[in-house]
Parts: sequence; structure tokens; C-alpha cells
Amino acid sequence: MPEGEGAVRSPEEAAQDAVIAHVLDAVRGGETPDVVPATSSVAGFAEFLAVDAELDRRWPETVMEPSLDRISALVDVLGEPHRGYPVVHLTGTNGKTSIARMVDALLTEVGLRTGRYTSPHLQRATERINLDNRPITPERYVQVYRDVAPFVDIIDARRGDGPPMSKFEVLTAMAFAAFADAPVEAGVVEVGLGGRWDATNVVDAAVSVISPIGLDHAEFLGTDVLGIAREKAGIIKPDSVAVLAAQDRAVAQVLVERAAEVGAQVAREGAEFGVRHRELAVGGQRLELQGLSGHYDDIFLPLHGEHQASNAALALAAAEALVGAGPSQPLDPDAVRAAFASVITPGRLERLRNAPTVLADAAHNPHGARALAAALLSEFRFTRLVAVIGVMRDKDARGLLAELEPAVHEVVITANSSPRAMDPDELAAIAVEVFGADRVSVEPLLGQAVEQAVELAEEGGDSGVGVIVTGSVVTAGEARALFGKEPS
Repeated sequence: MPEGEGAVRSPEEAAQDAVIAHVLDAVRGGETPDVVPATSSVAGFAEFLAVDAELDRRWPETVMEPSLDRISALVDVLGEPHRGYPVVHLTGTNGKTSIARMVDALLTEVGLRTGRYTSPHLQRATERINLDNRPITPERYVQVYRDVAPFVDIIDARRGDGPPMSKFEVLTAMAFAAFADAPVEAGVVEVGLGGRWDATNVVDAAVSVISPIGLDHAEFLGTDVLGIAREKAGIIKPDSVAVLAAQDRAVAQVLVERAAEVGAQVAREGAEFGVRHRELAVGGQRLELQGLSGHYDDIFLPLHGEHQASNAALALAAAEALVGAGPSQPLDPDAVRAAFASVITPGRLERLRNAPTVLADAAHNPHGARALAAALLSEFRFTRLVAVIGVMRDKDARGLLAELEPAVHEVVITANSSPRAMDPDELAAIAVEVFGADRVSVEPLLGQAVEQAVELAEEGGDSGVGVIVTGSVVTAGEARALFGKEPS
């Protein structure tokens, strides 16, 4: 029957029509925070949303089973798309995405075509798979999924009594396939959870980067920091280079022992590489870094915090190790300066608004909150700072709040849209114990919470006041959307 009045629509067509209507509502100013990217058609973006919803019905990313069998089987039937390029593989408790972006910028600046895979995303799933330092388009995301999906079905059919492939496993395979198809000359791959059993650990990384290790994902990794270190050390592969951040001595010993066990070279922050000098600068900081192949001065990094300087040193060492730079052939200093000057890290002490200043940061555990608080105290001169905080219920909310307490004057407790979000009243009860009742208010809706925080901040005068939105990657991402920031 020809389409028109009275035409019969298949269930699939009807579903797509519903999604298109959903997107059109967003374009016309509906409640949906995501809108059609300038590079996409409405129909193309609708198909992307449908695919993302299909992936969301899979085993969630917040659940981990200690096995690489499914992802290994999938990449095998796909023709091993993860083996066509050298890989920098990153794990650690915090800083992974920032380091990944820096490594990507450095490798791009020295002339390599790159693919970058990170997680979780702030606003849109396309942020996770990057080619040439840019997220793939929604249309390309759909195309890669359609290419991979028949092979996913094959692996699911073989599972027997085991679980089907998880969302993260499918996304990981999609990234590898996109990189191989591009093709890229280097991959920068961030672990999703842990290390040894993470789906990304099917790669034979030429360089493994381990950022500072603390407590997070205790329900899967436990509360023993040395046990967590052993899990994360599982990404160090034979005949590779292990680039290690400064760690607690016992943690460092675990990592070095793993490297020795598999015959990997070790490069340690504070020994073989590190930050030689750091000073604040307008819009960021100026650095002198000691790399594996020499030292590089007059580096402007448009990011705040001592932790970002450390991340830059890790990224530099990782890039040097991947391209084989040495004392007789260091990286081009001008390329290094250009790469770091170009780095952007959305949702990491990112300025969303001026007058008053509104910042967003994805700190979601005590370790990250400690780094955030240190940066706020040392690099900003707020006379009054109000925090908008929304936390996931599986996180150490008390520890996070305690780390932030010295840096902020008041808090507005809220929730993001995730089904994992902690109830605001429950979070507020913890906040009262940490801050005192006179410093805590509650507004369940994030947008209204930000408005309330701005009003509270402005009670302190016209200058030196600000708002920080934090507590979760999702909270930071939704704050970006509120202020009209495009996914990047």
C-alpha cells in the first residue's frame, strides 16, 4: 500500500516516527536536553537515539563480570580490528579521560591519525568514539553499530546460560571497528572499569598508563587499595612500556612487580619524567615538563589544577613512549606546545558562565573531589562559592562531601536524571552532617538548583562569587546541556 492517509505502518516504522517526534519536540523547545547536531538530519539523529536506546537494554555498564570471553569472541569474528594500530591503554581512579585527550592531541600534532575511546560520556554517546580528535557523527555511530550488530547476535546465540554481551562490550567493539575502518595510526583507549577484566583489555597495548589509584567502584573492585592496584595493573602487557603516576609506595610496588613479571619497561612520575616547574597563568597554567626524551618548557595548558599538570606529564611520557622518542630524538617542542595549548576537557573545571562564574566538574569520588577542592582553593579567589551537588547512590557521598567542604561556603543538593542518582533528601541528610544545616539546601531539579545556587552566590556581592556543579559525570554533563554547550 502506498504511504499516505490510511497507510499501514510497521511497528519499526511507527517506533522511528515516535523518536522523530521526540527529536522535533527538542528542536522546538521541549524538555529534552539533547538536540539535533548541526551535522545531522532529524531522521538520522532519531535513528541514533533509537540505537542508543537499543544498547541501553543490554547488560548495563555499571555491572562487571570477570571474563574477557565474550569480547574476545566478538573481536575474533570481526577480524581482530583492535590489532591494526598501536595502542596507548589507560586506567586509574581519576584523570583517565583528561590524559587520553592530551595523548590524543600530542599524537595528532606529531602527524598521526588517531582514534580515541573514552567513557562514560557527558552528554551524548558519540563522544566516546573519536577520530582525529572529534566525536563521530550520530550517523556514523549508527552505521558502525549496524556493521557490528550481526556479529553480536552470533556471540549472544553462543552464550548458553551466560549473560548476553553488555552495552560496554558492544561499544568497545564498535570503537575498534571504527578505528580499523578509518584507518587510524594510533589508538588511545580508556578502561571502563578496573583493568584486568575490562572489555578494553583485549588490546595488546604498546603503552599502558596508570593514573593515581584510590577507592572507587568498591562494589566491584573492593575496598582494598592494593587489590584495586592489582586489578588495574592487569593492563600492563609483555614487552610494553608502563607509564606510572606517582602512587602510594605500596601501590607503586604492586604496579612495578606486575611490570617485572611480564617484562615491561617502567617509566615513573617523579623519576623518569614529571613536572619540573608549574605556575598559574590566565586561563590555566604554564609548565616545564621533564619527558622521557628531554625537557620541554614554556608549555601553556588551558586547564586548572595541579592534578592536570601531573596528567600532562603522564600524557607526554605516554606519547613519547608510543612514537619511540628518546634523548637523541625528542618530540618537536613546538608540536608539544601546540598540542597542550589545544587541549579541552569538557566537564573538568569547565567554565559554563561568567558573572557570576559557573563551573562544572565531573568529580564523582573522594579522590576526584580532593583534587577539585585543591584547585578551587589554590587557583580561584572566590569570596563566596556555592556547590550544586548530585551524586550516584553507589558512590561514597560522605567522603566526596567531606573533601569538598573546605572549598565551598554552601551547598544545594540535587539529583541528575540517572536512575542511579541518589535521592536528594538522603544526600542532604549526609550533607547536613558534613556542612551543618545552615549551609545546606535542597532542590531536586538540577536546573532550579543551579538557579538557586546563583542567587545564593550573588548574596555575597557582585564580584568574587561563583557556583560549582559537581558530584557525578552525569551531573556535569547535564549542567553543560543547561548552558547550551555542545558535546565534544
